[in-house]
Amino acid sequence: MGKKDKPSQIELTKDAFEEKTWHEIHTTDSWRVFKIISELVEGFEKLSRIGPCVSIFGSARTHHNDKYYRLAEDIAFRLVQNGYGIITGGGPGIMEAANKGAKRGNGKSVGINIDLPFEQRPNSYIDADKLITFDHFFVRKVMFMKYAQGFIVLPGGFGTFDELFEAITLIQTRKIGKFPIILVGKKYWKGLMDWIKEEMLAEEHNISADDLNIFTIVDTSKEAVDTIVKFYSRYLLSPNF
Repeated sequence: MGKKDKPSQIELTKDAFEEKTWHEIHTTDSWRVFKIISELVEGFEKLSRIGPCVSIFGSARTHHNDKYYRLAEDIAFRLVQNGYGIITGGGPGIMEAANKGAKRGNGKSVGINIDLPFEQRPNSYIDADKLITFDHFFVRKVMFMKYAQGFIVLPGGFGTFDELFEAITLIQTRKIGKFPIILVGKKYWKGLMDWIKEEMLAEEHNISADDLNIFTIVDTSKEAVDTIVKFYSRYLLSPNF
């Protein structure tokens, strides 16, 4: 089955229930391991020298006339003026806006793309030598987390929430340092934040009050960038280290 001939949802579901021979399991899983290793190696080799960057997450469906598209572009532009490169998922929407802002500011513009049967295609604002396309979501997320010194999250769907909570969980469990996480758009995030405070924290006690300090919610591009700049100024660090 070729790259463009993706299995359907029914085929994927049926495959999970089919009994396989030892030979089929060994052959399929062994090749998958090699594919995963090759994606990790390519990602490490390409991204290990990019310097301080901020990962920007958000919807692939955001239109270029949307206010959040303009916010993402301005945030990325301001960040590169402060010496940071920009990492996105490499696709359209918010990702395109962030790469566009980085390119406009003559900064590093990185795209960590994912091969999907719909929606996702690389945008044209990624540096030619900084575009990587992955087959595995979890390998792609390793790159987002490993090579970013901060995370900015604009409105998005399930994929954006996946990336947001991955970053929060890694910081909460101290698997990575306490890098700044900034959510942009108070109105968009209000319902989720109310539920986290009222149900997750107060009612069920599934998190601690300190966990709410892992992230910050802002409305403007200046607030988002200032949060990152101030965070690192406390440690006397700059993007040129």
